[in-house]
Amino acid sequence: MTVNLLDFERTGFAQFCAGLGEKPFRARQLMRWIHQSGVDDFDAMTDISKASREEMKKLAVIRAPDVVRDTTAADGTRKWLLNVGTGNAIETVFIPERNRGTLCVSSQAGCALACTFCSTGRQGFNRNLTVAEIIGQLWLANRQLGRSVETPRPVTNVVMMGMGEPLANFDNVVAALQLMLDDDAYGLSRRRVTLSTSGLVPAIDRLRDACPVALAVSLHAPTDELRSEIVPINKKYPLKELLAACVRYLDRAPRDFITFEYVMLAGVNDSTEHARQLAKLLKAVPSKINLIPFDVLMQKDFTVMVRRTRGDDIDAACGQLAGQVQDKTRRREKRAAIATA
Repeated sequence: MTVNLLDFERTGFAQFCAGLGEKPFRARQLMRWIHQSGVDDFDAMTDISKASREEMKKLAVIRAPDVVRDTTAADGTRKWLLNVGTGNAIETVFIPERNRGTLCVSSQAGCALACTFCSTGRQGFNRNLTVAEIIGQLWLANRQLGRSVETPRPVTNVVMMGMGEPLANFDNVVAALQLMLDDDAYGLSRRRVTLSTSGLVPAIDRLRDACPVALAVSLHAPTDELRSEIVPINKKYPLKELLAACVRYLDRAPRDFITFEYVMLAGVNDSTEHARQLAKLLKAVPSKINLIPFDVLMQKDFTVMVRRTRGDDIDAACGQLAGQVQDKTRRREKRAAIATA
């Protein structure tokens, strides 16, 4: 049975090469060929002996998810629909800007958290993605965008903000993050890799210890009552617990603030009173807030960032990634039954 080398982080490469009787430096060579050069053909690995390459061919493949559809928006935002098998497809989005290129990466086929405004959540949930399916999105994007030995990396930043809740797929996501940070793979700084969570408090603490990258929290409401309606996981991990975990995370975070994402829902969470409540809620947490301009917050000395909506015309904006999911939660079936009742 062959293994997919995109499933391996540094330890996995070392074990694979040791099993072939190779010296430790061979694992570093293999990582660099695959992740730095984007190679999927063992014959192209010219500094590895032919005998070793032939043996690797018998035991391993280098395979990312297949591209089902490749769409580019008017503003240059590019979205790939990727086949991850058994009727499931995920979406990955590249956002080009003058000084950086950001890749939005998915972590699950669907999502079980059912946030009310999110297209992914309405698809239901099928399964966690493997390491190969997560890191394969970055590997594939760099190849599709023209990465080579001679060409600078087009992806300079990664945000785990695609389909799914990353911390609900903790082990595979952390292994992929470690590859993103590894100097023999993608060599990204922790400041250039951001993980977004809806607020799984125990997993935030685990991430702080295992692989602290920049953290973004999908907040969307300033009170427990309202947030529990918009983000149901709040019923299990209310705001007090969530913000305490954010403060703990800052002890090891690569940035000195937490980014809080706040989707403005007309008539739901966008009043002046909500802004005042949000300012009070985050008073003790070093924060940046991602939302449409909201003067009351800025007057309270918070840093408020305007997230430009990118890729609307190809449904590539935040909360719009839907893909194609065989829904094990039967959420779509239940919703259809309610609609026709």
